[in-house]
Amino acid sequence: MIYAALAWLLLAGPAGAQTLTIGVAAPLSGPSAILGKQIETGAGLAAEANGIQLKTIDDACTADGGTAAAREFAAAKVNIVVGFLCTDAIAAAMPILKGANIPVITVGVRTESLTDRRAKTGWPVYRLGPRGDDERNAVAAALTRLWRDELFAIIDDGTIYGREIAETFRAAAEQAALKPVFVDTFRPQLDNQIGLIGRLKKAGATHVFAGGDGDDIAIMGRDAAQLQAGIVIAGGENLRTPPGDVPYATGTLMIAPPEWADVADPKVLAAFAAQKAVPDGYTLPAYAAIEIAKVASEEAANTGKPLAEMLTGHDFTTAIGPVRFDAKGDLSQSPYRVFRFDGTRFVPLESN
Repeated sequence: MIYAALAWLLLAGPAGAQTLTIGVAAPLSGPSAILGKQIETGAGLAAEANGIQLKTIDDACTADGGTAAAREFAAAKVNIVVGFLCTDAIAAAMPILKGANIPVITVGVRTESLTDRRAKTGWPVYRLGPRGDDERNAVAAALTRLWRDELFAIIDDGTIYGREIAETFRAAAEQAALKPVFVDTFRPQLDNQIGLIGRLKKAGATHVFAGGDGDDIAIMGRDAAQLQAGIVIAGGENLRTPPGDVPYATGTLMIAPPEWADVADPKVLAAFAAQKAVPDGYTLPAYAAIEIAKVASEEAANTGKPLAEMLTGHDFTTAIGPVRFDAKGDLSQSPYRVFRFDGTRFVPLESN
């Protein structure tokens, strides 16, 4: 009994102090439940490691679910909420959470307006992951730097995704006084791209950015090798998909965030292994969100300043590396990096 009482006192802290309670919003039902379980797992392991109490609620990835979750969080007087994967859920929740003075760290919502409209909405939301425009901006920045002295081409598959990312790169190249030797839209989902590769080779392209799916880029790489075209092909994070029938060509470039398990704190990975938990998907970002929430909450309590103020412009050491949010609530540094396929897997490019 004495030991039990001592343990409770250690958890509760000094007399009068309240145990930190963090809300976790995740889709634990419906088609996104597998992703929601990742958030639940990562947050749970972080809470266990840091002596934190969680209140986990299913937001169902819907507006109604987000509204209901926000009301429960406000009634429970949680200090902060982490999670949220869907725009509908967080957009419905934020007016309620703002009214209750509860900040949110989202691990998956990419919608740009969520933070871009902060001056108008006043929503205290922080994004522990990419914005919707981060990928195309990262492609543009990386390739204009890497291919400054190369004969490059820009192609896309005609989809909104492909055209936007290709056009962003083209515009950035133009601003950098670089001009592609070939620009075109290709037909996706063909058995071969021999004709396209032939045109690229004729144009003299040695490097090609393709806005499209991984399967199409793999086929291009195979056909370029068969034609001995000597072409290096690059794509976005669509290349991070399960291997298809055609493997990627060695040397293929991918601009994407890292696999978090590749850069995570070994001690945290060991904790996952001890619990037989797989550190994939949103598990590690959710773990990191809890770490950030704890540190920011403690700083707010120590200084008497608003919790949202402690989240803005401060450096946090997390399981997935250093994190800092800018004044809008976005990551101050893009998580995107350039990776090269070595014949087996994508590895970071040395020039990163």
